[in-house]
Formats: sequence, structure tokens, C-alpha cells
Amino acid sequence: MLKYPSKQKRARLAAIAFLLLLVPCAGQLRDSLAQTPQPAQGTPQQRPRRVGSTPTPPAKDAPRATPTPARAAEEVDEDDVVRVETQLVTVPVTVTDRTGRTLTNLRAENFALYEDGRPQRVANFIATDAPFEVALLLDTSGSTRSEVGLIRRAANAFIDALRPGDRIAIVAFNSQEDGGTKLATVELMTHLTDNRDSLQQAIESIGSSNGTPFYDALERVAREVFREPPRPELRGRRALVALTDGVDSTSEADFAEARARLQQTGTLAYFIQVNTEDFVEERLMKDCQDDGRLSLSRVQLQRYRKIFDPRAEAADYSNFCQMGPFERMQISRSLYQLARREMQELARDSGGKTFNAADLRDARAAFAQVAADIGKQYSLGYYSTNKTRDGGFRQIRVEVRGLQGAQVIAREGYQAPKS
Repeated sequence: MLKYPSKQKRARLAAIAFLLLLVPCAGQLRDSLAQTPQPAQGTPQQRPRRVGSTPTPPAKDAPRATPTPARAAEEVDEDDVVRVETQLVTVPVTVTDRTGRTLTNLRAENFALYEDGRPQRVANFIATDAPFEVALLLDTSGSTRSEVGLIRRAANAFIDALRPGDRIAIVAFNSQEDGGTKLATVELMTHLTDNRDSLQQAIESIGSSNGTPFYDALERVAREVFREPPRPELRGRRALVALTDGVDSTSEADFAEARARLQQTGTLAYFIQVNTEDFVEERLMKDCQDDGRLSLSRVQLQRYRKIFDPRAEAADYSNFCQMGPFERMQISRSLYQLARREMQELARDSGGKTFNAADLRDARAAFAQVAADIGKQYSLGYYSTNKTRDGGFRQIRVEVRGLQGAQVIAREGYQAPKS
């Protein structure tokens, strides 16, 4: 005869069985807790994070010409304010052999970059066949008013010489009525486009102006045409091409402001300098009652005073008609010299060029040369190892490896940012 355990004994056995079932679960929980780091008691938990540039896998169809730069990682606390500042320095480069023939089949590893003598890593490389974005500035003021037809033909020839993938924006000067007074203005005729019909229509609608807001035009190119950062495949592939004498007469912006804005966009600057000095000087000598005269504007007179005669009073340069012919001639010549220096400075700092055109008929040949240069340029980019924000000039040198006798034409340097 079987003897069943008492009711109390059965309850104890059931409790023991339940505890035995919990043992495996407790072990798993213990192991899980052991793998998870716990903060020290009474100490708030702070996890460091790494700040840097993590390469994003490229899309399947993305161009291969833009390697991602390796950035040093910096470890900071979560409560810190993180500010990562990088400035890609773009360097347009043209390479020729001993005979002057342009070399267009080089790769990133063929180039060595130096800033102030220190080697730099090539972080961005774009071959010569990549498209360009071009802002074409056409000056139709002063002595060029009667030759707008020549300007149109030269501009159309330039556009025809560019490649099918290149995009162009047209910028010109015009005059607007304001209370019975004609004011020179900057007009954006068309935004960046590769539609040749739209560009031709924009060129045909170009008029003339009674002033030269040259600095305002540079500022507007930077602010509107090249407002958005370039796509990776277009870094270093932006250019301003200007047909002008460069003598500003009406701008609200000054040269330093316009230059800074343009440099921020990484735009190459090409200037086709039309020689209008003799034409203008002859008409400056005329009497103020002569309908064929030209006069220096108030803006020009005050600019001359600030730069060339800073001790003079503003009233000394307030009335053009009270000035003698030799004084007018001196001011005009100084302003032309200033304009040439400014254009050469912009071209040199950006990696572009200046071309002298004796007249508008020479401009067509200069445009053809610019189009040829654009089509043969490499674009290199690097992140400077010098992080000092002192506003100083940094010298750039580019060398080509493995090609004896190769000649390199490249940007000479740039102005560092200033805190």
C-alpha cells in the first residue's frame, strides 16, 4: 500500500521544484548583466563619442574621382559643443610636356601637393573631362556701348567652344530709370544652364549701361550664380569669365568685399581686359557742356581719394567739372592701373588668367583661349594641415611625379581664413 506524503510536505516539494526551474533563467540573466558595463555608484554616466569624417559608401553610379579625405578623430564628451571646421582648398592644374602639348590622362597619384613647403594629401581629384560651370560677365558700359554687336558675337563664339556638358550663366550691365535718373545695374540674364538656345536668347537681349557696377557684379556672381556648394564632381570646376576693363564706377560693394565673397566659392577668375583707356581719357578732357564727354562718377572720385590721396577732404573730390584736365587724366590713369592690379590679383589667387585685348575684335581669340584652358584643367583639392586662422597667404606648389620635363601651371596660393 502506497503512502502519500502529507499536505505540508507536498507543498514544500512543489516550492523546491519551482526554484529548480528558475536556476537556468537566473544564470542567463546573470551572464547578460555581466556583459553590460554599469556606471559607478553615484557617478553620472558619460559616453565619449568620436568626431570625424566617416566615409559614406558611394552610390553605384557616383563618380570615382572624389576620394573621401581621412580626418583625424577627436574624442569629446557628450556635453561638449562640437565644432568641426574643414576648408577644401581647390587647385586648378594644367600640365604640358616639353613640346607644350597638354597632358590629359594623368591620375591623382601623379601629383604632389605642397603648402608653404609642407606636403599635403590630395583629397579630391577631378580629371580634365569633367564639366565646368561658368558665369559669363559682359561689360557693355562706357566705350563698348556702340559695339554691343561685337560683344554678342564674341560671347556666342565662346559658348560654342565650350563642351556640351558645361553650364553657363549670363551676367550683364543695364540701365534702369529711377526718378528721371538712369542707374547702372547688374542683371542676371540667365541662371546656369546648358540649353544653348536659352543662352543665345539671353545674349541677344543684352543692352548697354551708363556705368560699370563691376564689384557688384562679382558679388552677385558669388551670391546668386554660385550660391550653392558644388556637387563633389564639380569641386574646383567653377569659373568666372569677364569681358571688361575692370574700372568700377557705380558699385555699392568694394573690391575687398567682392573678392572675399568670390574666393569663398572657389571660383577661377578669367579676365579679358579690353583696352578702353584712350577712348575714355579723350572724352574726360572735354568740356562739361559737351554732349560727347564722359565724367568720373562720385564713387570713382571718392575711391581715388581714399586710396591715392587719403589726407584730402571729401569736398576736394566732389565736383568733376571743377577739376582741371591734367587732374582728370591723373585720376583716370590711376583707376585703370588699380583695375588691372585687382584683376591680376583675382586671377592669380584663384588659378585663372588675364588676357589683354587691344579692342573687342581681339576678345574673340581670348575667349577661345579661355575655353581651351577650361577643357584641359585638372582639379585637385586638399585639406590644409595648417589649422591656424591668421588670414595669412599660403603658398601652393604642385609637382608631377614620373614625368620628366612636365610643365605645371597651377594656383599660386590662397588667403587663409581669419578668426
